[in-house]
This record gives sequence, structure tokens and C-alpha cells, in this order.
Amino acid sequence: MARRNKNKLFTEIEVVDAGAKGKAIGKSPDGRVIFIDNAVPGDIADIQTTRKRKSYYQGTAVEFHKLSDKRTEPVCQHFGTCGGCKWQNMDYKFQLEYKENEVINNLQRLGKIELPEVTPILGSEEIYFYRNKMEFSFSDSRWLTMDEIQSGENIEDRNALGFHIPGMWDKILDIKKCHLQADPSNAIRNFTREFATSNDISFFNTRNQEGLLRTLMIRTSSTGEIMVLIQFYSEDKAKRELLLNALSTEFPEITSLQYVINNKGNDTIYDQEVICFKGRDHIFEEMEGLKFKINAKSFYQTNSEQAYNLYKITREYADLKGDELVYDLYTGTGTIAQFVAKNAKKVIGVEAVPEAIKDARENAERNNIENTEFYVGDMRKVFTESFIAKHGKPDVIITDPPRDGMHKDVVAQILGIMPEKIVYVSCNSATQARDLSLMDEHYKVTKTRAVDMFPQTHHVENVVLLEKR
Repeated sequence: MARRNKNKLFTEIEVVDAGAKGKAIGKSPDGRVIFIDNAVPGDIADIQTTRKRKSYYQGTAVEFHKLSDKRTEPVCQHFGTCGGCKWQNMDYKFQLEYKENEVINNLQRLGKIELPEVTPILGSEEIYFYRNKMEFSFSDSRWLTMDEIQSGENIEDRNALGFHIPGMWDKILDIKKCHLQADPSNAIRNFTREFATSNDISFFNTRNQEGLLRTLMIRTSSTGEIMVLIQFYSEDKAKRELLLNALSTEFPEITSLQYVINNKGNDTIYDQEVICFKGRDHIFEEMEGLKFKINAKSFYQTNSEQAYNLYKITREYADLKGDELVYDLYTGTGTIAQFVAKNAKKVIGVEAVPEAIKDARENAERNNIENTEFYVGDMRKVFTESFIAKHGKPDVIITDPPRDGMHKDVVAQILGIMPEKIVYVSCNSATQARDLSLMDEHYKVTKTRAVDMFPQTHHVENVVLLEKR
């Protein structure tokens, strides 16, 4: 018996909003919400549903009857296939509007938080070529475009160096020009692909776990330094040196040229040995005269200019007078801790990643900052009553957790301390709202401001100041 297709076609649906994960939002005739992949608020379109749930549909616009005045022409030739810049077809001022609305909606609706007058979102001056780190994947069986498939031609060159097709772990779209990272990023990537293809250096096949070249990482800094890291699946000294020497000759401006030999099932490098082939094993980022050492495994905000603005807002909200003990939770490489240290009596940073704490200590020493201390460990296990008894009760807590937010035990510990102020930096306003609701009985939100770190995407950071009621 044939299985009945439950997907529906809804005609002339008005797109009314943009929601979580960059989806556009419409309303079906039966009252359910429709999350739409490829539309902009203000469009009127026919929607082919792809999934049905109890309270919503997921779908794709298949025919447009009216195009929104919020639209703009995408600049990238890969838009619509590459999943990296889903809002590139929306004018930037409207991107900011929807990001700010999402933050406010999450804090008020999910967190039930009473908000003060909201400071307008801080947009990014650069809306393209703003990222300081990009990672590309090699593939010997690249994703073919619809035009290539329909041409009927026999395509012999199937090598790719680019991004994963959304939702497909083994399919790589070959990228000709990416608008996220400034030159020479595109030139380095294109040269690497062409040289490897010309010299019979094999590209990786994820399904079969074979081929030499796995990934390419390019990091740049506001100081003009460049790091390039090639990840190989196995050691082939002759071909490895051939490629790395060619890169070094073609791009003498590369500060740090490194490689990894990784034959495990996944391509994460955090448990791998990174080997420096030429130059330094790090580059430097700079902010207000502070220098931060960035190695291949370091975490650093990927939009350097907006990171500076984010940290300035954090410091402004903390409003330190010089005699405060500050705890910086989830400190990473200690950037915020060192950024506020000159205004504090002492700053204590806590982070789970040992390499990050090593970097934080080295950076503090390099910057001649003597009033910071950094400790490593799981936040729940380190940030305890005995830790506080040893290091002192903080006057101010700054917290910048990962997307999952703070564990409820960490929130409980903060409430046990009851510092005068908490500055909460978040890359996920939904989990931020959850955490704020747990503290709402004792703290009120007195300031809040969203910061757009990632133009052309739905991602947004938010900074909140909490003060004791």
C-alpha cells in the first residue's frame, strides 16, 4: 500500500516575522505557525510544507506572489546553497530589528523578566568580511549544483574546499568567494585547492575515511597577522611539504603556518598535536594596548571589532571604581578579565579548558597585569563555597557562558553569594532568559543591550546588568 504524503501546499501565505534560528514565520489556514527556510518578512508566497508537528509546520517557499520591501540582493554567488549567511537577502537594518526583537521577546516571554528601557542594538560597522577565523573542509566528491546536474555533462573535477551543505555531514559545497573573511583568505583557499588538485594531493572522502587533505583553518587578526593550519588525514611527508612550501612561497605574509596529522573519525583538533611548519605557533590580537596570544586551539571572539565593543559595554555595565573583587566566570583566555582589570582591585577568572587558562596566564604576564588570577576546572566543581572562602566574596560577577547558559548549580552559588552586581554576557538569549528568571526574585535587570557580532546571520549577543533588589 502506497504511503500517503502528508506534506501540504499552502497558497499565498504572508510572511509576518523572523524567528529562532533565522526561520521566517507565517500562519497556516488551520492556525499553525509555519517556519519557512527561504523567505523574508513581508513576502507573500506559496509554501510547500516539509514537516508537520502538533503546533507548527516547517516549509519552503516555492512561488512568490509579492516580494518584501525588506529584501536586498544577496552579494554572494553561493547564497541559498551555502547555509552560512541565511539573512543575506534581508536589508541589514531589518536584520538588526529582528535580532533585537528576538532578545526582548525571549527575556520577556521566556524569562518573564521586567525590562528597563532597552538600549538599541549595536550594529556592526562591517557587515561583510568581519570574521577573523574560518574553517573549510576538503572533499573528493563535492556537492553538484542544480545547473551542473541538469547540464548532463560529465564532471571530472569533483574536488571541493568549502562548507558543509546544511544537514549533510558528508557533502561539501566548493566555495569560490566567501564574503565573511577579508583577503587574503579567499586567495589562500583557492590557491590551496588548485595546487593540491594540480599536484595530485588527494582530498578527503568522509564516508570511506580516505584521502590526505581534511580541513583548512585561516585565522587573521586586527594587527595584520595570519595563521594557516592544514589538517591531513595521514602523513605523506613529500606531499605535505610540497603543499606547505608552496603556501609559504605564494603567501610570504603568513605569520604562522601549521599542520595536524589526524587519522581519527572526526576532524576536531583539540585532542591533536599541532605542529608549526614555519613562523610562530601563534598570532597576536590587540585591544586597547593589550596583546592576546592566539594559537590554533584558542577561543577568541570571531568579530574582533565587535568583540571590542562588547567588552566596552561589559566594562561600562560593571562600572568598577577600583576597589572591587571581580569574578569572571567562563573566562576563556581571560580577555574580559584583563580588559576590566585596570578598573578593579582584583579579577579572578574561572574556565574549564586548561589550554585557555594557560593562554590567560601568559597573556596577563605579557600585558604586565598583576591583579588577575586564573583557575581551571568544571564551573560547578570549582566555583564552590570553599573556593569563595579562599579567594573572597566578589563584589561583581561577570559571566559569559556557552550557548547552554549556566548550570543551575552555578546560578544557585551566585545567589548564595549575592554580589552587588552581575553582568551577564550571552550568545543565546533563550538560555540567558532562563537563568535570569532563576535570579529574578533577588535581582532586577537595570540595563540590557544586544550586540550584533554576526551580520547576515540570525545570531546575536546580549549584555544584561543585574542589580540587587
